[in-house]
Amino acid sequence: MELRTAASPKDVKNYDTKRLREEFLISDLFKPDEIKTLYSHIDRIIVGSAVPASKMLILTAGEEIRAEYFLERRELGIINVGGKGIVIVDGTNYALDYKDGMYIGMGAKDISFKSDDPNKPAKFYFNSAPAHKAYPTKLITLDSIKPENKVELGSMEECNHRVINKYILPGQVESCQLVMGMTALKPGSVWNTMPCHTHDRRMEVYLYFEVADDAVVFHYMGEPTETRHIVMRNEEAVISPSWSIHSACATRSYTFIWGMVGENQAFDDMDHVAMKDIK
Repeated sequence: MELRTAASPKDVKNYDTKRLREEFLISDLFKPDEIKTLYSHIDRIIVGSAVPASKMLILTAGEEIRAEYFLERRELGIINVGGKGIVIVDGTNYALDYKDGMYIGMGAKDISFKSDDPNKPAKFYFNSAPAHKAYPTKLITLDSIKPENKVELGSMEECNHRVINKYILPGQVESCQLVMGMTALKPGSVWNTMPCHTHDRRMEVYLYFEVADDAVVFHYMGEPTETRHIVMRNEEAVISPSWSIHSACATRSYTFIWGMVGENQAFDDMDHVAMKDIK
């Protein structure tokens, strides 16, 4: 498990490109027959991936969290961005197609991953947060998301026409603190989350995918008056501290998964930044 420490905004404004990428970019996530995990000191989130190609993969705690098993004190959200696969939780199989997700509550002991077709393996992306209560494990198909949790925003004129799918949040799937979902931009749209915002009560991680091989995403971060950018490519993730904006513009449309942990689960608890104040 890779470890990342927290970063002060006073320091970050002095980082060069290499240092920004070292601290916040998460690359090489989806390697065949590997589970990759990254532990961030920022709200103690764990970001990870599992790609079971030729074999089943088992999620273990590792030494970093000092637990008997991975979800002894944690909860887990998963979204599949690859071929059809199965997540096995304490002997029960959950089948996940492309863009299907699931929530696994604290106390689940045995978690493993496998693919239906090794030539088209599943790519399970996950976020995990500390938990204080055991909520039920739930399969979340894209079609099962309630209409009120499928929100269409933006316009073609503003180049930000997009659909927000809220997978894990109060009223859809209950959790202790993890909130997770997916935003898909319509063809021709390239901007997300602009005008931008921060939320001091929560941090966030983005995973960008469905990014064309010859396209790039410019992810914007930093304090609203000290913005920076990180160039990102397909299936890369980025850590956004609570004091940082998190927005992007790309050379063509894309999709991203967002996961938040922290003080509350109120999706609309945002500190909006006026366009005139961004620097």
